[in-house]
Amino acid sequence: MGLTNACNVDDEKEIAEMNLKRTIGLFAALVLLSACAGKSIDAIPVSDFNSQRYLGKWYEIARLDHSFERGLSNVTASYAKRSDGQIKVVNRGFDDEADRFKQATGRAKFADDPSSGKLRVSFFGPFFGDYIIFGLSDDYRHAYVSGGNDKYLWLLSRSRSVPPSVRRDFIKRANALGYDTGALIWVDQSRTE
Repeated sequence: MGLTNACNVDDEKEIAEMNLKRTIGLFAALVLLSACAGKSIDAIPVSDFNSQRYLGKWYEIARLDHSFERGLSNVTASYAKRSDGQIKVVNRGFDDEADRFKQATGRAKFADDPSSGKLRVSFFGPFFGDYIIFGLSDDYRHAYVSGGNDKYLWLLSRSRSVPPSVRRDFIKRANALGYDTGALIWVDQSRTE
């Protein structure tokens, strides 16, 4: 009887230690993630957003470098309506080193009002990131997208290239928000499938 109680006390101590280690580990991970998030960018989403018109294929013209797309060319993003009202997101790009296309599938949901160009996108289960459309041409041919911080920025187009005037406007507006546009990667879109 005394041995059973001693074992229970030891088990409880071990469980308490494991829980403390998990809590410390989780806190450290959260601190690390917030440090990697970058400086907040106050991008104002477009209003009168029409998600139906936004659906379809977009070519990535420019981006800031980040691990998810590092080394990829010929990057596209395709959006389609899901039965639950969210949006299916398929990002695809050619990995020159592996000599093949890579693809990631995720989902997007509206952050607020569906008429606002602010969405939340996830490729990793319950973890969502900002997707703020802060510039959109009237004909839905060009989109300027912020990730809500100074690490994530994209210029998207319905075609493989954009006119110089769109590039200049994108750089001007992104600079005004605080982005380092000198670090932009202008994506090679020369590969046809």
